[in-house]
Amino acid sequence: MSITREFLRHPMLTGAIAPSSPRLAGTMTAGLGLERATSVVELGPGTGVFTEAVLALLRPEARLTAFEINPRFASSLRARFPQVDVVTGSAERLPVEDVDVVVSGLPWTAMTADRQRRILDAVTAALAPNGRFTTFAYAHAAWTPPARRFAASLRSRFAVVERTSVVWGNLPPAFVYRAALPVAVGRTRHGQPATATA
Repeated sequence: MSITREFLRHPMLTGAIAPSSPRLAGTMTAGLGLERATSVVELGPGTGVFTEAVLALLRPEARLTAFEINPRFASSLRARFPQVDVVTGSAERLPVEDVDVVVSGLPWTAMTADRQRRILDAVTAALAPNGRFTTFAYAHAAWTPPARRFAASLRSRFAVVERTSVVWGNLPPAFVYRAALPVAVGRTRHGQPATATA
């Protein structure tokens, strides 16, 4: 499965022209407590670079659910990782709750503000109170309006947000956001409206 081919076919869905590097995958999965997690969700796994890194840290009894909107990638992921529950569909509606960690490879800067909001609301609703969220962004786009909007949205939804140094061993170079302690935004875990607390 070629990510370059899928990018050319669906650039707004794929978001990357090359797979993420093992070095970025290591940064994405470090310090999240994956070794102790029982429920993990991955958004936009693509070719499975982050999936492989997550599985290397998870206990055998832990559950990993991956949401992939591209049916070609989803089919390939099922064949490669039979132990992963691969869902073909959008990350906007996560039918899970009390998730320990959400790992995201979604192309945030390619999204509209409304779609960013809906997905982040779904993430905060799915996470356990002490849950963690990690995603990455390309360094060259960090100061674009969509990227700055996304960073602000993260800070409004998590009590703790940190940004790593740039991972130069990736094409293009990228950095990782790690967020923890979700606050109530958009909806509660029971689907009722809620008000932002930060």
